[in-house]
Amino acid sequence: MNQAYDVVVVGGGAAGMTAAISAARTGAKTAILEHMECAGKKILSTGNGKCNFTNQAQGVEYYRGQDPAFVLPALRQFGLRETLNFFREIGVWPREKRGGYYYPASEQASSVREALLLELKRLGVKLHCEVGIRKIRKLEDGFLFETKQGMFQSRVCVIATGGKAAKKTGSDGSGIPYIVGFGHKVADFVPALVQMQGKQSFFKELAGIRSDAAVRLLIDGTPVCQDRGEVQLTEFGVSGIPAFQVSRYGVLALREQRRVQASLDFAPDVTEEELTAYCLRQKRRNPSEAVKNIFPGLWNQKLVPVLLREAGVAGETPLARCKEEDFARISAAGKGLVIDIIGSKSFDSAQVCAGGVLTTEIHPETMESRLVSGLYFAGEVVDIDGMCGGYNLQWAWSSGWVAGKHGGEKAQSANNRKEVS
Repeated sequence: MNQAYDVVVVGGGAAGMTAAISAARTGAKTAILEHMECAGKKILSTGNGKCNFTNQAQGVEYYRGQDPAFVLPALRQFGLRETLNFFREIGVWPREKRGGYYYPASEQASSVREALLLELKRLGVKLHCEVGIRKIRKLEDGFLFETKQGMFQSRVCVIATGGKAAKKTGSDGSGIPYIVGFGHKVADFVPALVQMQGKQSFFKELAGIRSDAAVRLLIDGTPVCQDRGEVQLTEFGVSGIPAFQVSRYGVLALREQRRVQASLDFAPDVTEEELTAYCLRQKRRNPSEAVKNIFPGLWNQKLVPVLLREAGVAGETPLARCKEEDFARISAAGKGLVIDIIGSKSFDSAQVCAGGVLTTEIHPETMESRLVSGLYFAGEVVDIDGMCGGYNLQWAWSSGWVAGKHGGEKAQSANNRKEVS
């Protein structure tokens, strides 16, 4: 015998749990089908375990995809204010840090997950874990789910299965065959918010350096985006939030076999001319000093030999023998160390994916499929990804809430029509 519900949410991550809560609040009998042993595992790793769950700054400029403006109708319905009120209501006290980044006051991602689970329980949402969906079929009046735990049936289906980032948390792309089976097109998933791999041999020398720097991404020699913050240099390339922020564009360009480079500015608060002038002053003050010794207050000492080598200046050269053009080359290297990007870390290292269900096939006001009535989408499975700073979770809350609300209302309306007839 089928287990029957008004709304079945496939996927118990951030978007899926929010969708189920929203649907249940409309009065819809709701269930979550989750293929992992528990729901919300990926939430536990967000914000380095502290869960940066939203941000004071909101707008289309913080989201990416083939049509970033797709996020706006969902954000208007369930944006920052609604998100903060929702979490306060279920027991998560928001604390603003670092100029607009919101975390739970507990600074524990587990508290966000537990609050969501408690609200699901309060609303009577049935959470079925380790379900193992084998097939989803569209019926005349709903959907049929064939699973290793038996058959489930619903009037409305919300797919919130995530992308491919962090497979161990359940985000493994397993929902894509169902989506394609409904006739939807899916933009290929690629790692986003991920470390970039460089070609140069000097990375072993630089491994371990953390520095305030600006990262500018160039595709076929043309700058396309940039970000600034703490850059981390590793044995394989560039990491840290600034590298994450630009990485999706680099990964997509590499898939198209285009030339990708990153220019690192290790002195973002001064100009090349000011750096050159500083070197000339040091030459006048201490002409016998080796050029390698005049940057201790500016650059990490592991970085200096690399910059000098890139500028073609021997580190032991006395300042007296350095010409102004030598200093200009050093300044240019420090303000724009160019790295050839040849790849990125894998999906397992990515915080999120780019790609997903094409937004042209989804109604942005409701998150309902334009192709299949009663089918809704939420979260990372949609071709929308956000910058670092709480934006991917905000998209999960917003899209999940909208999909659940409109899906629940649709199911309730269908129930009412059946009763009348």
